[in-house]
Amino acid sequence: MAGRRPAPAALLLLAVAFAPISSAVRPVSDAHRSAAEELFAPSADGSFGDLESTYEAVKTFQILGLEKYNSLSGKACKFAAENLASTDSTAKDLFHAVRISGALGCGVDAGVYDGVVARLKAVIKDTNSLLEFYYSVGGLLSIKEQGHNVVLPDAESTFHAIKALSQSDGRWRYGTNSAESSTFAAGIALEALAGVVSLADAEVDPSMMVVVRNDIVKLFDTIKSYDDGTFYFDEKHVDATEYKGPIMTSASVVRGVTSFAAVASGKLDIPGDKILGLAKFFLGIGLPGSSKDCFNQIDSLSVLEDNRVFVPLILSLPTKVFSLSLKDQLKVEVTTVFGSAAPLLKVNLVQVLGTDSKVITNGNRELQYDLDKNVHYLDIAPLEIDVGKYSVVFEISLQEQERETVYATGGRNTESVFVTGLIKVDKAEIGISDNDAGTVESVQKLDLLKDTKVSLSANHLQKLRLSFQLTTPLGLTFKPHQVEA
Repeated sequence: MAGRRPAPAALLLLAVAFAPISSAVRPVSDAHRSAAEELFAPSADGSFGDLESTYEAVKTFQILGLEKYNSLSGKACKFAAENLASTDSTAKDLFHAVRISGALGCGVDAGVYDGVVARLKAVIKDTNSLLEFYYSVGGLLSIKEQGHNVVLPDAESTFHAIKALSQSDGRWRYGTNSAESSTFAAGIALEALAGVVSLADAEVDPSMMVVVRNDIVKLFDTIKSYDDGTFYFDEKHVDATEYKGPIMTSASVVRGVTSFAAVASGKLDIPGDKILGLAKFFLGIGLPGSSKDCFNQIDSLSVLEDNRVFVPLILSLPTKVFSLSLKDQLKVEVTTVFGSAAPLLKVNLVQVLGTDSKVITNGNRELQYDLDKNVHYLDIAPLEIDVGKYSVVFEISLQEQERETVYATGGRNTESVFVTGLIKVDKAEIGISDNDAGTVESVQKLDLLKDTKVSLSANHLQKLRLSFQLTTPLGLTFKPHQVEA
């Protein structure tokens, strides 16, 4: 019987396959842009559906800087203009039509906007519905932001009317007749209140602003989290028809809180790690599966990119697989959610943990910084870590203390990495035994660099046994999960 030896080389490259690499939290990239173009594909006539869907397509393309954004103006502007001129348009229709016109810079006659302003003010005067307040105030604010003079009369009364729908836990009701409160509703209420402040011709009661600030603190007490530092909002108990899901709910709160922070004096009392956790939640979605989720993801991240609460800084690894044999460097990037450069900061590796949470390496090791590539790096060889899977713990510290009130770094950040290397194969032997547990009758040692084949005699009842020793780059015995015998 002849048995051929394995590969002619004495070293085998180990491809670590005992655990899949989880999707990493990375800043917005071209992959998101490609996904947006696919998800917001227009119909045969070039439209995106209703006004809301059209606005979401326009806004998403605008944020992502896609060329398709410019090609939308003709049909989308016409669609918006038709609804602005129609007497049948609801406050919701006008809200989205105004925002489409603002995003695309559509030429809207001042007289048309005067008519829209009058209609939206009339809605505010007569409604007790949170959604009607939201659409009407939002529409007026968008018109003002487009350069028109818009003032909301008796803004404080409107502020109180919206605030009257709030609940003790920071959530909001949709109307005076609504029995249940909602986290999603809290987000649009805060956005509406911020709009009222912006449209007011006088300062809104400071004591009421303080009350709303406290409402926001209570709202953040209801936030949910994962073990990896991700935070998100979801509904507690709402009717199935009103349930929006964590993506829409979190997006609503992010828009509302950042909008209110922009008009409030001082800084809101919200922990930076929760803002960072929300950013991780939206980035952790990866590539969304629907146009609605795509819009909420990209729009929320654009709001977090520049806000008065905290600007989240994302620590990410360009790759999570490193080779000891190739002397790879551990590389870390710290950017905003859209990949913009972070302020001056230091990144330290503070701990390396094994798969059983056993501490492999302790102590601060500052990563070097490559300004041209905007990458922090560290040689992995001195860490004396072997082939395997590890959790590496980083700590970010801003070099300018005054920046700590602007940016959220999250303190310690943990990432999973996989270390590969060339595994040395030696002490190879091939032999014949009578059974699985029996002694080997004849043994032939193999020189894997020289031998191309060996010959052994055996009958059909005997078994071929192959054994060898695997050694890691650090000289330790390696135990693969699968071996052939």
